[in-house]
Amino acid sequence: MNRATAVALAFIVTTATLSVAAVGAGASAASPSQQTVGAQSDSDAYAGAYVAFEASGNALTDYRVDDDPVFENVSVAAQSDHQTEAGVGADVSLAAVTNLSGAGLEFDARSETRAEVSTEGSASINAHDTERGILTVDAGDEAQYVELELAGESEAEADGDRVVVESDERTGAFVVVGDGDVTVNEQGDVTADLESESTLVFRSYADGERDDDAEAQEELIADGTATAEVYVDERDGDRVADVATYGQGVAVETQSQSEDRLEMTVERARSEGTVVITSVSESALEAAESADDLEVTVDGEAAAEASSYSELEGGIGEEPRYMVSQSGEASAAADVLVAVDHFSEREVAIQDSGSDETGDDTADSVPGFGAIAALVAALVAAASRVR
Repeated sequence: MNRATAVALAFIVTTATLSVAAVGAGASAASPSQQTVGAQSDSDAYAGAYVAFEASGNALTDYRVDDDPVFENVSVAAQSDHQTEAGVGADVSLAAVTNLSGAGLEFDARSETRAEVSTEGSASINAHDTERGILTVDAGDEAQYVELELAGESEAEADGDRVVVESDERTGAFVVVGDGDVTVNEQGDVTADLESESTLVFRSYADGERDDDAEAQEELIADGTATAEVYVDERDGDRVADVATYGQGVAVETQSQSEDRLEMTVERARSEGTVVITSVSESALEAAESADDLEVTVDGEAAAEASSYSELEGGIGEEPRYMVSQSGEASAAADVLVAVDHFSEREVAIQDSGSDETGDDTADSVPGFGAIAALVAALVAAASRVR
């Protein structure tokens, strides 16, 4: 895989998905609730390309990734409600939280790449239809308990600040972003204690794919360094994209664009820099050709290539950097991590270094580049802010 191609895909997808949860190349902008492409089979279920589950009553049930059972039940309840119902104090051990009576659930939106579920309290659940089956639980403005009952013969084990779930087909990992903890309870299931404005994040991997890179990315998410994860895939000949956010909101506004150049403004409320993880599937990469003459700039300066995660993180506060990792030698899928050094407002551009701003060289070398640039411009203009 050519690194320049991957970086181009990373920034294109990032800007589009920070504004709209799911898009297909050439599709018009639409909110998740307006989209109906293969995402719902009935009023209380979600069935995507990779993720499927039901949301009835007070819990998500039968949560599957790539048709592999992962969770029998996912329940969320405000800590104050659980303590009242169970007759326990605020100092109850997290490992003792079992048989959680979850708050009522309701689908807020379903799209080709995401399902959003709200609770009767302040918490919300987002299931991302990606190969990693990303699941996030946001506490909102109340402290929450989360209990996840494992499916089949799966086993969970605490590993430092995270919990690892092993099954015959998949491996998953939980981390908490913000204030809170995650552990294994007395029944062998996973429980989490989330303070207000904190998030529980679950990522899963096919057997053998949770490698050192995956663990390093989990650490970046847990410590708040990586605040967004973008996923791009090719489905039925169309490109679709999704973004999971793990931190403060980001706003993106397009300034100008042409067939071989895309300019945008990226804003963040906090001044600190951040890392964006972009996962590009094997099928999406198959559509890309070599593009050695592409360059990525931030405020007119080229982003530097990092050779390690520590070097990538060093770009925050210093200079924009990026790195590329792959899940294995046999896999064409790749993760592109981009470190933006600081905020609040940055100008990011992708262009062909060998052509002028109105040339067509880039559009010729990377199929769909010009169309994607135009699509990004339209989508970002329509909706530019997500959390």
